[in-house]
Amino acid sequence: MGNIIIGVIIAFIVSFYAMPIIIQLADQIKIFDIPDERKVHKKPIPSLGGLGIFIGFMMGLLLTQSIPAVAGQLQYFYASFLVVFFYGIKDDILKLVPMKKILGQLIVSIILIFKANLAISNLYGFLGVTLVIESLSYMLTLMTIVVIMNAFNLIDGIDGLASSLGILSCSVFGVFYYLNGDMFFALIGFVFPASLFAFLIYNYSPAKIFMGDTGSMLVGLINAILAIHFIETAATSNVLYLENVRIAPPAMAFGILAVPLFDTLRVFGIRILHGHSPFFPDRRHLHHLLLDRGFNHKQILFTLVSVAALFIVITYFTLPIGCTFCILIQGTIFFSSVYLMTKLVKTKKQLAVVRHDIHVVKSAAN
Repeated sequence: MGNIIIGVIIAFIVSFYAMPIIIQLADQIKIFDIPDERKVHKKPIPSLGGLGIFIGFMMGLLLTQSIPAVAGQLQYFYASFLVVFFYGIKDDILKLVPMKKILGQLIVSIILIFKANLAISNLYGFLGVTLVIESLSYMLTLMTIVVIMNAFNLIDGIDGLASSLGILSCSVFGVFYYLNGDMFFALIGFVFPASLFAFLIYNYSPAKIFMGDTGSMLVGLINAILAIHFIETAATSNVLYLENVRIAPPAMAFGILAVPLFDTLRVFGIRILHGHSPFFPDRRHLHHLLLDRGFNHKQILFTLVSVAALFIVITYFTLPIGCTFCILIQGTIFFSSVYLMTKLVKTKKQLAVVRHDIHVVKSAAN
């Protein structure tokens, strides 16, 4: 536990004091996120926050990691972090096309699957599937990494949202690993949120800096690693509090990441149905829907983080019904809630039309 506390302190301090320097640097070399009709900020904001997150996280990890059991995996984890860092920085400066981002994610996935031996081998009865043959295991793991990385990248649309969701999900995984005695993954699960929290101080509305793709891709990668390892190890946990988790680890992992995952799947599905690329930019994400209905950044942040926490609780208590039905309940709650919100809560434009109609009626009556 001592190493974890020291790692958390180092990561927070390094990231916290790095942010003002990065803001000043970005201002000098003019690296900004420029507002457009789809984005919600009104003025250029420095977009190199991921650099500070990465530095704090790596310093906290490197100065406290002393668990020899993961020595065979460790170098490949660090290699994957570096790949994300370099192509993320390039995207924040030069703006890569979506296919080049996907290529970077595939490289990261290959490193983790074939060198770090990170793979999903059991679905615990989801859709009737238990053990997964090797080739399908690789494909499933690759898809999981790519989807989670894109989920956090795409939900990074308002001040503080991606970092807050990342803090919540990583911390929950960290608690599990700590209780289970899996100290290296517990270290990742607590040290990374410390870096995110330091960044959040500067990213909380009104934001002074954005994390950019460097940060959001790293948040996705860390969560993908923690989630896959969770699926592989939770069933053998001997911790009494985790008895439910042993029944359906994939459902619990999905529940921990429910908001970014379901939102991404929903948006991808709508874009494909409309004949667009899944990466076609639009304003269909949850935070856009809430913005259009008059919510401000702080209200959206509180709402979506609360919903994410609620999904974790609901998932834990529904695990005994089995993996398939648990995920089905998650999806039903999420999609029905979004549908009801879009039908029952009027957008600002719709309210303006209603007010105009009322004004016309009153004017005619007078």
